[in-house]
Amino acid sequence: MSINKSQLKRLRKDTKAVQSSLKMDFPIKVLQIGEGNFLRGFFDWMIHECNKQGHFKGSIAVTQPRPAGKGKIEEVKRQDGLYTLMLRGFHQGEKVESTEIISVFSKAIDPYEEWMEFLALSENPELEFVVSNTTEAGIKYQPIPLEEGKPMESFPGKLTAFLYHRYLHFNGDAKKGLIMLPCELLERNGDSLKQCVLKHGRDWDLPKSFIDWVDRDNLFLNSLVDRIVTGFPANESEKLFAAWGYKDTLLNTAEPYHLWAIEGDPSIDQRLPLRKSGLNVRWVKDLTPYQMRKVRILNGSHTLLAPLGILSGLEEVKQVIDHPEFNQFLSNAIEKEIIPSLPFDQNEMKLYGESVLERFKNPFVHHLLTDISLNSISKFKVRLLPTLEEYQRSKGTLPDCIVRGFSGMIRFYRVNEMKGTYLGKSFAGKDYVVRDDIKTIEFFSEQWLSYERGQIPLRQLIEATLSNQYLWGKDLSGIPNLGNELCQYLEGMID
Repeated sequence: MSINKSQLKRLRKDTKAVQSSLKMDFPIKVLQIGEGNFLRGFFDWMIHECNKQGHFKGSIAVTQPRPAGKGKIEEVKRQDGLYTLMLRGFHQGEKVESTEIISVFSKAIDPYEEWMEFLALSENPELEFVVSNTTEAGIKYQPIPLEEGKPMESFPGKLTAFLYHRYLHFNGDAKKGLIMLPCELLERNGDSLKQCVLKHGRDWDLPKSFIDWVDRDNLFLNSLVDRIVTGFPANESEKLFAAWGYKDTLLNTAEPYHLWAIEGDPSIDQRLPLRKSGLNVRWVKDLTPYQMRKVRILNGSHTLLAPLGILSGLEEVKQVIDHPEFNQFLSNAIEKEIIPSLPFDQNEMKLYGESVLERFKNPFVHHLLTDISLNSISKFKVRLLPTLEEYQRSKGTLPDCIVRGFSGMIRFYRVNEMKGTYLGKSFAGKDYVVRDDIKTIEFFSEQWLSYERGQIPLRQLIEATLSNQYLWGKDLSGIPNLGNELCQYLEGMID
């Protein structure tokens, strides 16, 4: 399904904003590596807001990090960089439904077919920022050769070649360094990206003066992004297109909530006026509080709910949050166990916790519990185990909700192998699939099979689970009374 010329004409004319304030003759100030839904529903929307208010007056050149993104880049070109964004959900108790055409892309380049044009962007004196979202796996060093005229496969490789081209063009001018703003969900993403670039520079035997220029005159800022971008609404797209009078293959949807915490000097907002434009962007000295609260409260809540929800026959986060018992369970876990275990301002944590619960109620977000349950053991280790341990240390007792969630997760991993797939059964006997690394799944499969055959009691299964250092990176059997409480909960969850 491609947009035709008449529909594109309608798309161009559909909003006064596109006709008036958002001129496509804005200079390119941003190179964006990542054509997907997230950046188009997050960063590009932010630049659109800045331009509407006359604060930024810049446009974006967008390119894809992988060959598989070719189709999306071609759609951006066909639609002259225009696309529709719908924000839907709740914000501060109010229901939000807005539709707007985003106009920020002035150039789209396929680096695998237009490599020299991609490098030529580095010669733009008005370019200031590089924004990326290439998934966590994208910021990873891969030893590859530097070959003239040949595109780089990896994101760090592309960026190194791009920066070297800029360095040469401007003769190492200190004022022509760029600001890198990676949005990958990777802790210390800016630091990681910088190390990859420096390593490429050394491995390619590039001049020391270039490596010094990268280190001294370019900024690689660590950042944390937070917004649920739900993408193309396939089930309702035709109805929307009929109402609008045009088709938009780049149509995107997102929740109203957004947060971007950036570890950088607040003066950068003068060049990238995000806060000035009223956006929820924080320039901070230390990302730790923002990262920890997101992992412990938002991500921890997901991991707490998913196994218990699936065992109870539920499918989506919203179904869980609409369930009176689960709603109260999660509220208690956040308010009474997770937040008190965080070493930050408690009022700020409570406000964030309230926003998380509001976001979970969004009727337009269909977040499947089966997707959240992927690799639940490693997620519990990072997201919930620190809360359990800190709560026990400070209170001298165990956090009841988290222990209940822990027991539900152990019950969730009661699986049997069938044609290469590991299946569990809900409390009502419905099959579900468990996805994790094979060593983890096989451990639980063998433990539960031994229990079912009467070879070991439930308490021994729990002790084996707690003492398994492969799962947790440590032995948890020494946590006072944890085994007893898990056993009590599990006895009520098994046949």
